[in-house]
Amino acid sequence: MAEHHDNHHHHPHHEEGFLSKWVFSQDHKMISKQFLVTAIIMGVVGMLLSTMFRLQLGWPGQSFPILETILGKWAPDGVLDPNMYLALVTIHGTIIVFMVLTGGLSGTFANLLIPLQIGARDMASGFINMLSYWFFFLSSAVMFASLFVETGPASGGWTVYPPLSALPQAIPGSGLGMTLWLVSMSLFIVSSLLGGLNYIVTVINLRTKGMSMWRLPLTVWALLITAVLGVLSFPVLFSAALLLIFDRSLGTSFYLSEIHIGGQALENVGGSPILYEHLFWFLGHPEVYIILLPALGITSEVISTNSRKPIFGYKAMVGSILAIAFLSFIVWGHHMFVTGMNPFLGSVFTFTTLLVAIPSAVKVFNYLTTLWKGNIVFTPGTLFAIGLVSTFITGGLTGIILGDSALDINIHDTYFVVAHFHIVMGASAIFGMFAGVYHWFPKMYGRMMNKNLGYMHFWLTITSVYGVFFPMHFLGLAGIPRRYYSNTAFPLFDDFIDVNSMISVFAIIGAVAQVIFIFNFFYSIYKGNKATQNPWKSNTLEWTTPVEHIHGNWPGAIPEVQRWAYDYSRPDKDQDFVPQDVPLEPGEEAH
Repeated sequence: MAEHHDNHHHHPHHEEGFLSKWVFSQDHKMISKQFLVTAIIMGVVGMLLSTMFRLQLGWPGQSFPILETILGKWAPDGVLDPNMYLALVTIHGTIIVFMVLTGGLSGTFANLLIPLQIGARDMASGFINMLSYWFFFLSSAVMFASLFVETGPASGGWTVYPPLSALPQAIPGSGLGMTLWLVSMSLFIVSSLLGGLNYIVTVINLRTKGMSMWRLPLTVWALLITAVLGVLSFPVLFSAALLLIFDRSLGTSFYLSEIHIGGQALENVGGSPILYEHLFWFLGHPEVYIILLPALGITSEVISTNSRKPIFGYKAMVGSILAIAFLSFIVWGHHMFVTGMNPFLGSVFTFTTLLVAIPSAVKVFNYLTTLWKGNIVFTPGTLFAIGLVSTFITGGLTGIILGDSALDINIHDTYFVVAHFHIVMGASAIFGMFAGVYHWFPKMYGRMMNKNLGYMHFWLTITSVYGVFFPMHFLGLAGIPRRYYSNTAFPLFDDFIDVNSMISVFAIIGAVAQVIFIFNFFYSIYKGNKATQNPWKSNTLEWTTPVEHIHGNWPGAIPEVQRWAYDYSRPDKDQDFVPQDVPLEPGEEAH
């Protein structure tokens, strides 16, 4: 296998042109940067959309001239139009869930880390890898373009439930904007499948000599299982989107039956919107872990490296990743407790949902025990990794409430749900992504990010995350529904208007905090301090490659792996880290 690797892509270096290096690159390191920068741009768009609709929620009906400047006819006299409000919520959710946390997180770190950490010259197929990025880019471009459609972008919530999404005449956002949403998501699914298949084949076939599965870093395990989840579940979303396109364009009735619009009965009979819910959530719940698992894998690596301790319970961590992946496929019904589901079936989904708490608790326990009495180096990456552990616990606890059918029915579709999934999925995954960017930035760009700006970014971000989403639990318990343009019709709302204003203030602070990160990121690419080869004194193979990028990763032979990835602070060693390619000493046991 090692001989095969040394010949794989090992050819004389030649000057690449602009297009072949920056645009149509087949080098996994460049493709990971393309994914990351595209995700950052889409993240800024998603964040701006949320800031705009938070202005309406915090100060209902108040005029903000900046809204008219940005949105034109959709904010006459600076007051957000109700149709555009729902569209902003829809596109914000779609961009953050798919373009940033799925494509951005997996695309960036699977591309960067899999070949480097398993000891491969590149991905199994550089061409398919390039295609996966370009489908992702096209998907992002179509989604962004839909914001400029005359009738407005898609506005059926990020889950685009029928009949709103299936009837072009239903509301303005059900027209061309919805068609573009479906086109964008179809392109995105193609990107995810191409990328996922490539990642799986690379990990299984291209590991260097000595790199057994039980010596893989936990990041690679997480990215591998994430790819498997995507390959199994994204085709189901594709089928849901395809049937929706048929209903919209070809007059079929997969999701429609006995609908009246404007007093007129439509001809559609025999379909059911609940079929769409089953198809959507069969992807939708594995999707939560497609987003979370890479972030958890990154956190394992960052916490172990910066605690200067071996990861606690390596095999239990791998087992918990596998258990979470398996269980994620048999819990989708907990999104559908209020659809009229048979109570017995509801109790089955409650049971399987609550089981997910066990492997999740294993991960949290192992993170805390790795940190316990560690010689912790508080880099910005470490802080974000610890922040992920905090949000994962906080959001996970409310998941136990929502996973119980008897309790969920009372708070379904309230702000409690918004608070839960933003903390457990949104914030945790974003924190994992930030931890990964701060930690592997030196590997990507050969320079260091500014540490003090990183600290400022972390403290402002975690404060605003809890400032936004913690109070939302109380709005939800009070019965205030989500996605409503204005809650002033509810007598209860008068008691909570100040809470909503406070949430919006924290949301704006959180948005400003990300400007610090964006400045730090792009400034450091060109002006940051030059990185050493192994700035964090880490054990994994990516830090054995030269700082200067070369196609093929290692200038000579690929190093052989002699040990696992977490030999930190061994009492029998002089140094507090032992890289994976350091040979065993006489009498030393292999891990």
